[in-house]
Amino acid sequence: MSPAVLQAARTLWDFHLIYDEVSKADLIMGLGSYDLRVADRCAELFHQGLAKQILFTGKSGNWTGGLYDGTEAEAFAMRAKELGVPGKAILIEPQATNIGENIRYAKAMAGDNIRRAIIVTKPQTQRRAHATVRAQWPDVEALVTAPPTRFENQPTQAYPLDMFIHEMVGDVQRMIDYPAKGFQIAQSIPASVADAFDFLVKEGYHHHL
Repeated sequence: MSPAVLQAARTLWDFHLIYDEVSKADLIMGLGSYDLRVADRCAELFHQGLAKQILFTGKSGNWTGGLYDGTEAEAFAMRAKELGVPGKAILIEPQATNIGENIRYAKAMAGDNIRRAIIVTKPQTQRRAHATVRAQWPDVEALVTAPPTRFENQPTQAYPLDMFIHEMVGDVQRMIDYPAKGFQIAQSIPASVADAFDFLVKEGYHHHL
């Protein structure tokens, strides 16, 4: 992989990161994916006393078909239990197949008493989660965070670097297209990010568009 591709990928990575300062909330929501480190981060926040309940949401998506024995939400819940989170503190939403459904289905399951939620996702989907929850659950104060993973360590054996770059490119495209459909709030795309996006598409990283 060329240095130019890696530099463009890092530009998208930096754009996607948010890491809100988290504080006490009514709910921790873990968005299902290939990355079990999200469940680890949810468990960590739970043990810090930031919320009394975790809701894991996810069936399977573009990247996780066949990865787990059950759904993403079930796999995340099992990981959290292994890390000491009691089962009675965990809710499982096993139907969502994308971030919009994660938010809508979790909202329906959580009920009307949620005023503040901590949304935990992969580092590179923080901005997409931020834009989605503000469009589809506007009456909740949403704090978006992720495991503190470095760019170099984000790819996994099941999800290598090239797939990781395809995902980041596709999520920029969604930030451009989805506000008009009501799926996300509009995001400002810096020129450096737009240039990196165009370059990576030309280099063939367009499988998630």
